[in-house]
Amino acid sequence: MTLLFVADLHLRPERPDLSQAFLAFLQQDVPGADALYLLGDIFEAWIGDDAPMPGLDAIYDELAALSARGTALYFQHGNRDFLVGQAFLDTLGARALPDQQLISVHGGKALLMHGDQLCTDDTEYQAFRTQVRNPAWQQQFLSQSVEERLAIARQLRAASKARGAEKSADIMDVNPQAVSNALTEAGVSLLIHGHTHRPAIHQHQIIDNDDEHSGTRIVLGDWDSHGWYLQIDNDGYQLIDFAI
Repeated sequence: MTLLFVADLHLRPERPDLSQAFLAFLQQDVPGADALYLLGDIFEAWIGDDAPMPGLDAIYDELAALSARGTALYFQHGNRDFLVGQAFLDTLGARALPDQQLISVHGGKALLMHGDQLCTDDTEYQAFRTQVRNPAWQQQFLSQSVEERLAIARQLRAASKARGAEKSADIMDVNPQAVSNALTEAGVSLLIHGHTHRPAIHQHQIIDNDDEHSGTRIVLGDWDSHGWYLQIDNDGYQLIDFAI
């Protein structure tokens, strides 16, 4: 069994090189895989299924073709594309995942997350996350015109950039205790996530009822000068990067 995982592509019309690199990945590396997991922030922004990110039709078509040929597609919302709905996913033949998802992998189970909920030291962001994940907020936002939603999205992005520039790098990284808690509550020792743009394989100490053991955290990289994906098969796991 071969499972592939990507996150943080931030696809957008201004970066056609990213779209071309992802399309090549879908055409060359994904065929034959049992599943492709899209773990959030695949799109730079998403203001509703009635206004999909423009310029990505070839990618949408290729994802749908992969699904039709038998590769299972899974989508987990990120902090940029949390408004991707089932209507759009249905056109791809993809299934939406909750914020935390357990899956079976070679050798056991793994916990999948986008990763932003692990950055608990950034209390301002966590408050914002709670607000925009509220169904009432989303319903009110989606009831507005496309032009109004675009304007709001631009304002939110500009404010996010300004606040991010004022925060330390540590605040915007995961909190080790949050990682330990997530692994303990899920009852697993492998966590896969994106969001932080810090690709690496980490070992974490987990304390569960005074029982100390090690857990592995695999962080997917963001696509910029390089593309990143994780491959898990019967031989284990590989975090792979390639030049864009």
